Amino acid sequence: MAEGGNQPPREPPANLQGLLQMAITAGHAEPGPLEPMSDERRQWLQEAMAQAFRGQVEEVEQMKECLRVLEALSPAGDGGETSEPAEGDPSHQAHALELLAELCENLDNAADFCKLDGMRLLAHRYLEHPAPELRWRAAHLVGTCSQNVPKVQEQALALGCMRKLLRLLDHDSADAVRVKALFAISCLVRAQEAGLQQFLRLDGFSVLMRAMQSPVQKLKVKSAFLLQNLLLDHPEHKETLCSMGMVQQLVALVRTEHSPFHEHVLGALCSLVTDFPPGVRACQEPQLALEELLRERCQLLQQQEEFQEELEFCERLQRVCFQMPPEDSSMDR
Repeated sequence: MAEGGNQPPREPPANLQGLLQMAITAGHAEPGPLEPMSDERRQWLQEAMAQAFRGQVEEVEQMKECLRVLEALSPAGDGGETSEPAEGDPSHQAHALELLAELCENLDNAADFCKLDGMRLLAHRYLEHPAPELRWRAAHLVGTCSQNVPKVQEQALALGCMRKLLRLLDHDSADAVRVKALFAISCLVRAQEAGLQQFLRLDGFSVLMRAMQSPVQKLKVKSAFLLQNLLLDHPEHKETLCSMGMVQQLVALVRTEHSPFHEHVLGALCSLVTDFPPGVRACQEPQLALEELLRERCQLLQQQEEFQEELEFCERLQRVCFQMPPEDSSMDR
């Protein structure tokens, strides 16, 4: 009998993806005569299905075990339990958070993590844990779970994660915590209107500006990048930013010692003046001396291939703010 009839393949696929690939391959095979399914074939198919779905079940069990570790409470002096997480060596909780972050890269696992009440545990305990390593891992896990999963984003927002993450970004003493808090904030505001509204209500743009003034290079770059993208995705907030003095703040940042961070600052400035005459007028204020600054920066960046995108931003700002009439101040995206 030719292979592909009632004779099963030698080994079942290891996971659901393998089973799907097998079905696709079988669908392209030459059709043969219809025959009753043999007991051997039926048993093989049952084993293949069980093995393919076992991985997902095992991952849910792994998440449950991680949550048991994270939920463990420290014993009280009288032999009872306190309502506080176990302190001292946080390595067990750190390992649990790390494994959960790996598992929740899978969107189905991220949804299951929330069904298991994991997001509540992060919001109510670990985002404010005394150990910095657990705070940054918790923030990272909030962001990982929230990427492109609206239901998870909604739950994180309902649990108050945005307020806590903004507080971490603004005030935490550990740089790693601030960087991961910014990552999580980005995951909650990009393509998520409810998240953006919370961000605005909690004065998130001011927090973002302060992060851009941080001495931590990674934080500066990521803050400027998020601002640039928010301006591109939500141009309706340009007026708010202009009234906050964002143009003046961004120009001041461009005047600091040159670094790759300036590419994103100038990109944000370009976004702020695109199709927005008040932004152009703010850039033209004489006390900013932006035209001279842009001219000097263009000279600095000429023939430096690694800074070509920053050079393009400078040239576009020159063209829009200082070579066109204000009423015609639009830029090609």
